[in-house]
Amino acid sequence: MALPSLDTVSLELDGHVLLIGLNRPHKRNSFDRAMLADLARAYALLESDASVRAGVLFAHGDHFTAGLDLADVGPAVATGQSLAPDDGRDPWRLDGAWTTPLIAVAQGWCMTLGIELLLAADIRIAAAGTRFTQLEVQRGIYPFGGATIRLPREAGWGNAMRWLLTGDEFDAAEAHRIGLVQEVADDPAAALAKAREIAHTIADRAAPLGVRATLASAHLARTEGEAAAIEQLRPAVVELFASEDAAEGVQSFIERRQARFQGC
Repeated sequence: MALPSLDTVSLELDGHVLLIGLNRPHKRNSFDRAMLADLARAYALLESDASVRAGVLFAHGDHFTAGLDLADVGPAVATGQSLAPDDGRDPWRLDGAWTTPLIAVAQGWCMTLGIELLLAADIRIAAAGTRFTQLEVQRGIYPFGGATIRLPREAGWGNAMRWLLTGDEFDAAEAHRIGLVQEVADDPAAALAKAREIAHTIADRAAPLGVRATLASAHLARTEGEAAAIEQLRPAVVELFASEDAAEGVQSFIERRQARFQGC
């Protein structure tokens, strides 16, 4: 697969894992409209290429992101302009259910949009020393990229409101306590290594059809309720059992070896 060249986001394919790197370190990876567009295009690739089975979102430099560059993005938001190009997906991943697992890694400053990018991912890792803040209320606005929806769901109402309503800073230990991140690594290199390890476990050892079905069921339960998800459990597994990957999974079990899934 030929990867596009983007100005502010790096792309690297490591087997079936797409590495997406925020690459504006001289601005602490703060997002202007061009960077939002680049991330949207990277996410479109993550979702559209069948050879990609998992993604890792990380940042070059010392900081995950200082958030939105309001001087550049603010006027577009104030006039209701779309921040995603026609050939991209919503950089906040709010445009429907997504089918490819994404692991996100934070270090240094993880401000505003950074927290929302973590919440939009499926699994989140932080380096010890990461500093978090959702400070929109201190700038006269509020989080409009999903934090008001996702953080109460992930962290519980009180924990979410403690940080959303004050804009106070909190650390990686608190992020782990409230469920914003699933693991805290010793340093940024270890955090990225852990994210890549998890991504490769998904991409190299799990059946792609099974992974997509798992995500689809979980998304359905969230958006339409448990009853809707329960209704689809058996029809979906019947369909999976008819796949070549399911046959390979059974055969690998019989032969006591690792399965070799093809995604069909």
